[in-house]
Amino acid sequence: MTRVKTGADTPSGRVWKKPPFIANPWVRYGLIAIALTYLYWAFSTLPFNWERVSEGLPRAARIFGGAFPPSFERGSLLWTGFKESFQIAFLATLMGVGLSLPIAVMAAKNVAPLPIYLLGRALIVISRSFHPVIVAILFVAAVGFGPLAGILTLTLYSIGFVAKLLAEEIEEIDWGQVEAMRSVGAGYFKILVFGVFPQIMPRQIGLSMYQLDSNLRASAVVGIVGAGGIGGTLMNAFGRYDYDFAFAILLMIIAIILISEGFSGWVRKKVW
Repeated sequence: MTRVKTGADTPSGRVWKKPPFIANPWVRYGLIAIALTYLYWAFSTLPFNWERVSEGLPRAARIFGGAFPPSFERGSLLWTGFKESFQIAFLATLMGVGLSLPIAVMAAKNVAPLPIYLLGRALIVISRSFHPVIVAILFVAAVGFGPLAGILTLTLYSIGFVAKLLAEEIEEIDWGQVEAMRSVGAGYFKILVFGVFPQIMPRQIGLSMYQLDSNLRASAVVGIVGAGGIGGTLMNAFGRYDYDFAFAILLMIIAIILISEGFSGWVRKKVW
C-alpha cells in the first residue's frame, strides 16, 4: 500500500536559527556601539605611564631572577606562618558558617516574616559590601595586629557568601515536607530542624568546604595588612628583597590550596 505524502513530509527549505538576546537590531547594535565607545574612552583617559612600565620590566626580571631557586632554609618560620593561617581560616569558617545558618533563615522569604526577612537581607548586604582587605584594615585598627583581626575579617567574609547562598537554597526547598509537618501540628523550630535543614544539609557541607578553601587564600591576603598568618611573612620577605624565600611561600600557598581542593572534592563526592 502506497503511503500518501502530506505537506509535513515536504521540506520547507527553512532552517531554524536561535533568536538574538535582544530582538530589536537598533537596540542591539546601539548597545554594542556604546560599549565600544566606552572602552575607547576608558583606555584613552586612564593615566597609563608607559615610560614607568618600560622601566619596571627590568626590575620585574630581577625579581623573578632572584626568586629561583626557591629557598626553604627557614622552614620553621614558613611552617609557623602557615599554621597560623590555617588556624585563622578554620576558626573563621567555623564561626562564619555557624552564624550564616540563622542569618540565612532570617533572609529566606518563605520561612521568615517580612521584618525579619529585611533584617536578614540587610545583614547579608552589609557583610558583602566591603573587600576583606578593607575589613581587615578596620579590624586591625580596632583590635590590633594579629590573628584576631584576621578571624573577625574572614568570619564576616564567610557570612556574606554562605548566608546568601543558603538563603536562596532555603527558598527553593520542597515545600511538601514542610506542609506534612504542619499538618501533624509541628512547631516552627521543629519544622526548621526536621523539614528545612535536612534538605539544605548537602549544600551547606559543600559551601563550608568551598569557604574553607576561600578563607585559606584570603588569610594570606589579609595578613599583608597585619591580620596574622603567612601574609605578614610574605610581605616582610618582599620588603627585605628576599625573593627566593617569598617564592617558596608562594609555592607553599599553591600546594596547600591544591591539597584542600582535592580534599573538598572528595568530601563533596561522599556527601552527594
